[in-house]
Amino acid sequence: MPRTVKTMGQQFGRRSWAEPWKIKMVEPIRLLSREERERALREAGYNTFLLRSEDVYIDLLTDSGTGAMSDRQWAGIMLGDEAYAGSRNFYHLEEAVRTYYGYRYVVPTHQGRGAEHLLSQAVIKPGQYVPGNMYFTTTRLHQELAGGIFEDVIIDEAHDPTNLHPFKGDVDLDKLESLIRRVGAENIAYVSLAGTVNMAGGQPVSMGNVRALRELCDRYGIRIYLDATRMMENAFFIQEREEGYADKSIAEILKEFCSYTDGAWMSAKKDNLVNIGGWLAVNDRELFDTLRNMVVVYEGLHTYGGMSGRDMEALAIGIEEAVQDDYVRARVGQVRYLGDLLDNWDIPFVKPVGGHGIFLDAKRFYPHIPQDQFPAQTLAAELYRESGVRSMERGIVSAGRDPKTGDHRRPALELTRLAIPRRVYTQAHMDVVAEAIKAVYDAREQAKGLRMVYEPKYLRFFQARFEPIE
Repeated sequence: MPRTVKTMGQQFGRRSWAEPWKIKMVEPIRLLSREERERALREAGYNTFLLRSEDVYIDLLTDSGTGAMSDRQWAGIMLGDEAYAGSRNFYHLEEAVRTYYGYRYVVPTHQGRGAEHLLSQAVIKPGQYVPGNMYFTTTRLHQELAGGIFEDVIIDEAHDPTNLHPFKGDVDLDKLESLIRRVGAENIAYVSLAGTVNMAGGQPVSMGNVRALRELCDRYGIRIYLDATRMMENAFFIQEREEGYADKSIAEILKEFCSYTDGAWMSAKKDNLVNIGGWLAVNDRELFDTLRNMVVVYEGLHTYGGMSGRDMEALAIGIEEAVQDDYVRARVGQVRYLGDLLDNWDIPFVKPVGGHGIFLDAKRFYPHIPQDQFPAQTLAAELYRESGVRSMERGIVSAGRDPKTGDHRRPALELTRLAIPRRVYTQAHMDVVAEAIKAVYDAREQAKGLRMVYEPKYLRFFQARFEPIE
């Protein structure tokens, strides 16, 4: 079938288009033989998280900590102040967060998970509800471990992979207010808001929605805390799709969005362009004092929080680089390029294309495989077997079990995610990935499901093991 995909240049209104960086260092990769990939897959229990990195050809498992740092960031590493207390690099990081996100007080953590833990323990009382715009795995677990009850209040369109709503990450304000009236505002710990909602396929939240959410929460005295992990991409979609923002910069949009929230936690391994690190920022001084005391117990001193000085310096520089409009446009453009290739072949995935990856719709890939036989996990395994491309499951395995019933949670979305690392792969890599997916799709009727043979207690998708159903 001839391709009708627009070139990147056509998409951006120019004769040609290229990434706003050039390659200075390379890391060799190789494609194992099919026999070797088969063996690696068996040894990994058909879980792509358990594959060795050296056995992977193109690694789209995650965009977390897998991006390429810039020459400025590498230079900054040489300026690491490794003092135990009061490292100058912390103050650079604090200034960067205040400048670009707008929050007053900053607590560093070793990564986003550490920030989730601190916030959950500090502000959730056992039995309180935590409404959010779709769950994220580690976030919900930390909320539940603190005694909270997660309640999904995302708009219904988010659960439909074919719906073209431009802001499928929006909070359904009627659902939220209904919950508040049912349980009482005092029983709401906070609203857990995520930008470019991961489990929905990287779908954004509109500025109008967060502004209205702020007004609703103010009426009931409820705070809003933001998962700012991928807010640069969310800002890009606002710039592109929402009236009144076309002429505003990514930096301006980001800061306005954050102004409607009371604080944020960050996995800096995504938007902030580093391989490790995180932070938690709030506007309330009393809460900050609590968090700053807790970080000493769980992470490290309040001026390093589990990071080295050199890591904090690279992070501070990464925050500044990540808000550059040309960079964000290129980042989302590469994801869209892959989506256009797949769309040309009618391969089912979540639409509109999200900010950080393509989410294949495993239910439509494998309608003959029941959800209890893990179609998204099957698709990730088949893609690696076919091509050496590593992806990951985002469906029933990731959803885990209901803590009350012990049964599988069965999300409406059964997805296989291909998350694209930042500043790492070229357009040619995306061509290879697209052709591999097409080969798996063409052979979809022969695929069989999996059975889980080992299940850890928490976050099972990381370490569970499977075997094929014959």
